[in-house]
Amino acid sequence: MTVLSNKNLFLFYLYVFALSFLCTVFQTTPWRLISGILGVLCLLLMIALGILLHKYTDCPEKWIGYRCNCYLIFNEGKNWTESRNSCASQNSSLLYLESKDELDFWKHSEFFYWVGLSYNKANGTWLWEDGSALSRNLFPSFQNSNPEECISFNPKGYTLSETCRKNNRFICKKWPI
Repeated sequence: MTVLSNKNLFLFYLYVFALSFLCTVFQTTPWRLISGILGVLCLLLMIALGILLHKYTDCPEKWIGYRCNCYLIFNEGKNWTESRNSCASQNSSLLYLESKDELDFWKHSEFFYWVGLSYNKANGTWLWEDGSALSRNLFPSFQNSNPEECISFNPKGYTLSETCRKNNRFICKKWPI
């Protein structure tokens, strides 16, 4: 048999008294009261979680959030280097695509945009700015273009190898704040 200390016994009686008092005041059963209190606590936790998620995973103003990334569309034309520098000034990089789902997100646009692909002469491949290789699943029609040129893409899945000096629209991508 467990022996309760005076402090624990006092807390137990206090709990029983408080519960019976609340049941009397609200004219309800103890289980209904407990479930009501738990419901209010859950609601308060959901509100706190919503506030924290909004505060800490939000994209900056004018940026578009999609699947844990933030995107900023620039409709003015710049050459590839200026586009990359504009993105860098926003603490982001030129658009790099990681999945078909992400490519489909942009499918409603008719324009071509610079992407963050550059040619690595050492191993003869096109690499994204983060160093990852271009997936042929994303752009099956992509040809081994002239390494002296830059790549623009149309969200319908088309790619163009163009002179890097041409002015194109561009999209910057970064993680949420």
